[in-house]
Amino acid sequence: MTYGMRARERMPFAWDTVTLGLVAALLLVGLIMVTSASMSIAAQGLGDPFYFFERQFVFGVFGLGAAWCLTRIPVELWDKYSFALLLLAGLLLSLVLIPGLGAKINGARRWMRIGPMNFQVSELAKVLVLTWVCSYCVRKRAELEQTWPGLAKPVALLIVAGGLLLCEPDFGAATVLMATGFAVLFVAGARLRYVLLAVSLLALAFVALALTSAYRWKRITGFMHPWDDPFNGGFQLTQSLIAIGRGGWFGVGLGSSVQKLFYLPEAHTDFVFAVLAEELGLVGVIGVIALFLALVWRAFQISRMAAKAGLHFQAYLALAFAVWLGLQATVNIGVNMGVLPTKGLTLPLLSYGRSSLLVSLGWLGVLLRIYHEVKCKSRSAVMRLPGSAR
Repeated sequence: MTYGMRARERMPFAWDTVTLGLVAALLLVGLIMVTSASMSIAAQGLGDPFYFFERQFVFGVFGLGAAWCLTRIPVELWDKYSFALLLLAGLLLSLVLIPGLGAKINGARRWMRIGPMNFQVSELAKVLVLTWVCSYCVRKRAELEQTWPGLAKPVALLIVAGGLLLCEPDFGAATVLMATGFAVLFVAGARLRYVLLAVSLLALAFVALALTSAYRWKRITGFMHPWDDPFNGGFQLTQSLIAIGRGGWFGVGLGSSVQKLFYLPEAHTDFVFAVLAEELGLVGVIGVIALFLALVWRAFQISRMAAKAGLHFQAYLALAFAVWLGLQATVNIGVNMGVLPTKGLTLPLLSYGRSSLLVSLGWLGVLLRIYHEVKCKSRSAVMRLPGSAR
């Protein structure tokens, strides 16, 4: 056993207080807004105004427990077993499409029944697929940098995974997965012209897919003119825009939203941002966006630190988390504000969603482990220097 390994074993766990503080703030805001957005509907429909708060709190605790457990697992194990994790992702995405195994809710088959809860398998599958992509970037870096087949292999895998997500259908998850995967491949060294070619071909395929169905095309373009059909296809978006417009600079006050009172569908899940904007105003919106930007920036910093320490897999994994978090938050906020089509994506750490919360916190546990390993590597390098105290 080398001296560096012994030093790492003796070193206490290095917690990243910046990441912990940002996550704690987002979780607290999320609990408050989920409670505020859901009290009326929970009281009338379920007889308990704190029904959704209690479940969000419990699964937040479970998620933090899962995050702590994942901080104990060396990141190299994710690299070692990345192919097995990829097979698990494919199995989950396939099983959920089988009637009787996959639960169909609101016309989509995205959930599997696990005990008393429905688990959205796409949340976990995205992480597992991206883990394999990060591992591929390390193992096949030279091939990825120099040849078109080196890029075509992971792109083909992303297309298969995206296709399974579209079968559910979950267009939003497929888009986020593809975009995050391409970002990792580009940073890992894939040639720009190859990436642009692949992105162009996929974009054309998505447009062709949309044009083959009048209903699908209407869903995608309906956000441009929601007021043309405010009581049917544009109802959700018009109510969201009304909520955001009512917020003004400082909001109408916490708990005083009108739109959440049975006007805005999914107020505590996909459209919790609209309720936040109504109750806390532009000041609250800027504060939440600042928290997300800070967390994304911190993940990028950890990725860069890992790359400088020679931990390339860890660097790509932290990068994937940063891109995923920033992209999904941007899409959700864009949907709430009417600048993007409705996708059914949650706002990470804020929206009510047990699967999303568990997976998001679990991935944060991996990010904290990456930070610890970077600090251990730096500490070992310093202690190996001539004249260092041992």
